[in-house]
Amino acid sequence: MIIDTLVLREIRMRLKAPFETSFGVTQDRRILLVEAIVDGVSGWGEVTTVESPSYNAETTDTAWHIISDFIAPRLIGAHLHHASDVAALLAPIRGQQMAKGGVENAVWDAEAQLRGVPLKTLLGGTLDEIVCGVSLGIRETPEALVKKVEEEVGSGYQRIKLKIKPGKDLDFAAAVRKAFPAIRLSVDANSAYRLDDAEHLKKLDQFNLLMIEQPLEWDDIHSHAKLQSQIRTAICLDECINNAGHALAAIEMGACRIINIKLGRVGGHTSAREVHDICQQHSLPVWCGGMLESGVGRAHNIAMSTLPNFTLPGDVSASQRYWAEDIIEPEVEVSSAGTIKVPQDPGIGYSVKRKLVDRLTVRTTEWKAGVVAGT
Repeated sequence: MIIDTLVLREIRMRLKAPFETSFGVTQDRRILLVEAIVDGVSGWGEVTTVESPSYNAETTDTAWHIISDFIAPRLIGAHLHHASDVAALLAPIRGQQMAKGGVENAVWDAEAQLRGVPLKTLLGGTLDEIVCGVSLGIRETPEALVKKVEEEVGSGYQRIKLKIKPGKDLDFAAAVRKAFPAIRLSVDANSAYRLDDAEHLKKLDQFNLLMIEQPLEWDDIHSHAKLQSQIRTAICLDECINNAGHALAAIEMGACRIINIKLGRVGGHTSAREVHDICQQHSLPVWCGGMLESGVGRAHNIAMSTLPNFTLPGDVSASQRYWAEDIIEPEVEVSSAGTIKVPQDPGIGYSVKRKLVDRLTVRTTEWKAGVVAGT
C-alpha cells in the first residue's frame, strides 16, 4: 500500500446542548478530520482533541501543527504492508497520540476497504453488536439530573455515567441511585480530586457504583493505587493510560480494576489493541470512552468495541444525542435494548457526507506527491 494523498480539514460543529465536565463546558466543537488516500481509496479518521489543553496536553491547534509539520511529511509516499506500520513510522515523534491516532485510523479504514472487509474484521473484532452506555454532563441540580437519567434509561442505554466534581457529586449520585436503585451506574471525575479527598471519595461506596473514573491527577498512577486500596468502588483509569506500558504498570500497582480505552488518547487502533490485549491477559475489563466525536470518530469507536475484552458498555451513543445532523450516513442509531449493530460494509461501514463536510470546513491542507496546498 502507498499513501498517495493526505487531506487535513478542520470542521466546526455545534452540540445540541452544552456538555459540562469538571474542566469546563463545551458546545462548539473544532474537529480535525483526516482523509488518507491509499492506493486510490479514501479512508477517514478523526483527531479527538478538545479545544484547550484541559483533557490532556493536545489541542486542535497543536494537532494541526504536528500533523502538518511532522506527521504528513513522514507518511506521504510511504509504502506500507499494513496500517499498523504507521505507528512505527511515527515512533520518533514523542507523544502527540491524538494527532497520530487520527492519521493512523484513516489508513486503517482505507486498508479495510482495499481488503473488502469491515474494519472490525481487520482489527480482529468478534462482536456483531455492541452494548452502549451514556455519559451525562454535570447538571445544575440533582432533580435535573434525575430527569435526564430517566430519559436515557427510557432510551435503553445499559449504563449511565455521571460527570462529577467537588460540590456536585454525593447529592447528585444519591438522587440518581434513589430514583434508579437497579441501574448500572458510574461516575467520572476527570481528575477533579486529590488523594487528600480519599475520605470524601469513600462516601461514594454507598451507591453501589460500577466504577469511579479517573478521580485523581491525569498523569498520576501511583496516587490512584493508594486510593484504590482505601475504597471499595472500582477505579477506572482514563487519562493516565496512554499506551500498553501504562496499562501494565497500573495493573501491577493495583491502581485500577477497569480501564477506559480511547482511540485518540492511546494513539490509534494499533496501540488500542495492545492495551486491550494486556488487559485481557490480566482479566481486567475494558470499555470504549468518548470525546464528543463526529460520526467518523464514532464509527472507529464502534469497530474497536468489537474486540472481545470490551465487556462493559461504552460511551458510544447515537448521533442524534449530540448533533442535529451528523457527517456520516447512515447516522449511528442505538436500539431500544441499548445496542448498536456493527456495520458489515468494508471499512468503517459508513459514508462521509462530503457536501456537509465541505460546508462545515474552515481550513484545509492537502499533501500529494511532494506538493502542499492550503486553504
